[in-house]
Amino acid sequence: MDPLTEFPFMEEEGLTMKRTGPLQDPDSDVYAKFFMSHCCYDAIPTSSKLVIFDTTLQVKKAFFALVANGVRAAPLWDNKLQCFVGMLTITDFINILHRYYRSPMVQIYELEEHKIETWREVYLQYSLNSLISITPDSSLFEAIYSLLKNKIHRLPVIDPESGNVLHILTHKRILKFLHIFGSMIPKPRFLQKRIEEVNIGTFKSIATIKETETVYDALSVFVERRVSALPVVNEQGKVIALYSRFDVINLAAQKSYNNLNMTMQEAIQGRWCCIEGVLKCYPHETLETIIDRIAEAEVHRLVLVDTDDVRAFSPPLSPFHILSTRILS
Repeated sequence: MDPLTEFPFMEEEGLTMKRTGPLQDPDSDVYAKFFMSHCCYDAIPTSSKLVIFDTTLQVKKAFFALVANGVRAAPLWDNKLQCFVGMLTITDFINILHRYYRSPMVQIYELEEHKIETWREVYLQYSLNSLISITPDSSLFEAIYSLLKNKIHRLPVIDPESGNVLHILTHKRILKFLHIFGSMIPKPRFLQKRIEEVNIGTFKSIATIKETETVYDALSVFVERRVSALPVVNEQGKVIALYSRFDVINLAAQKSYNNLNMTMQEAIQGRWCCIEGVLKCYPHETLETIIDRIAEAEVHRLVLVDTDDVRAFSPPLSPFHILSTRILS
C-alpha cells in the first residue's frame, strides 16, 4: 500500500489540510478518489462568516441580516429543543412571496412581522422536516452525494461532540477546493474535452426570462423550474443579464416586495450591487477552462451561450452540474 501523502498547509487560500490518500490512477475516477480521501474539515476555510438565527427571531430582521452579511442561508436554532432544526434560505423568501403576493387573504407586509418558527410551521409547513447535515470527519465524496441526493445547495457541517455548526458546505466551495489542490493529483483526460462533448447542462426547454417580463414572472419560474438563476434576454434573444435567487433577497432590503410587477429591466437597474456584464462560457471551451473560470471568479454559475451570445444554450452552468456529472457518474 502506498503511504499517505501530506499536502502543504495553504493559509493564503483560506484552507486547512488534515489528510489525503494515495492517488495514482489517471483514469476518470481520480476525482472521486480525491474526494473520498479528504474529509469535510479539509474544505473549511480558516476564516469565514457564519450567521445563525434563533427560531423566535422576527422574519424581517432575519432577512435583513442575510443581506447585511452577504450570506444566502443561515442555520436555525430552536432554544426549546436545544438543537438546530433547519435552515432559513432565500428559497423560503421566494416561496412566500410567490404564494401570497396575490392572495386576498394574506398581506405580504404582515408576513414579515412573524417569527421564523411561525413561517416554518404555518406558511412553509416545515415542522416535520429534519435538518440535513454532515460531520467534519465525513468524506467530501459523502458531502457531494448528500447535496445531490437531497437536492440541496447548502450542507451544514456540525461537530457531533459540541453540536456546533462549523461551516456550510456548498457546491461552489467544494469545486474551489478541487481547483486549489487539483494540480497535486493526476489530471483526468476528460478535462480537455469540450463542454459540448461532456454532457453537462441542459440544451432543451431552457429557462429564461425576458427583460419585459415581471419579477413575479421570474419568481414563478424559480418555483416551478427549481433553477437557481435565470438568463435575462432581450427581444433578439441575447443574454443581457443574470437574475439569481440572491437578487430576490434585495427586495426585502429595499422594501420593494410589494411591487413584484416591476419589469426585469427595472429590477436589474435597481440592484444595489453593480454587476458588470454576464460571465459566460462557450460550447467549444474545455471543462478545465470552465472549472478555472468559476473558481477564480468565485461565482456560482456561468451562462453557456453560442459564439454570438445570441442564444442561451443552457441554464447557468454551475458547480452542481460539474460535480454531479463528473464525480458521481
